[in-house]
Amino acid sequence: MALSSRRCLLLAAGRLQARGAGFCFASTTTGLKTETEVDTSENEVVAPDFTNRNPRNLEQLALARKERGWKTTWPKREFWHRLRLERTQHYVEAFVERCNGDVVVSASTREWAIKRHLYSPKGVTACKNLGRVMAQRCLEAGINFVNFKAVIPWERRCDSIQEFEKAMEEGGVVLREPRRIYQ
Repeated sequence: MALSSRRCLLLAAGRLQARGAGFCFASTTTGLKTETEVDTSENEVVAPDFTNRNPRNLEQLALARKERGWKTTWPKREFWHRLRLERTQHYVEAFVERCNGDVVVSASTREWAIKRHLYSPKGVTACKNLGRVMAQRCLEAGINFVNFKAVIPWERRCDSIQEFEKAMEEGGVVLREPRRIYQ
């Protein structure tokens, strides 16, 4: 009970501000005086040596080098991010991988969060919904451009792959990477 009366006394007297080592009460009137002004001009000075620590900066500017590999390699490895869609007898999986083979973003109809909303974990509707999920995950990861080329060229005619592509594009992901700028 004693603590609540002290709390009320502090609130009624004003707000508590910390100054140096001691405390003082500020009045609750409208005419508050401003304290010492801080000079912010030194915050606007730019350092002459700047190191960009973002490893994807050159990719986003389209200046990064793409690994070309040999002319005889198939599939081509000239990309920064490649979108792959793999269909098995029971599931559909999609993932975005870097040119060195590391998987950056993935989604599958094996995941319970996706699987419970589907009638079947394979087929056209599963690919369409997987495309929506992959588009959202790519944008959350900061990947706006991916290279989507089917490994086998005649797979592109399939309805499920066309619906997957359409869902990715509607989700805001561009399915081809910008051309590299050579300087």
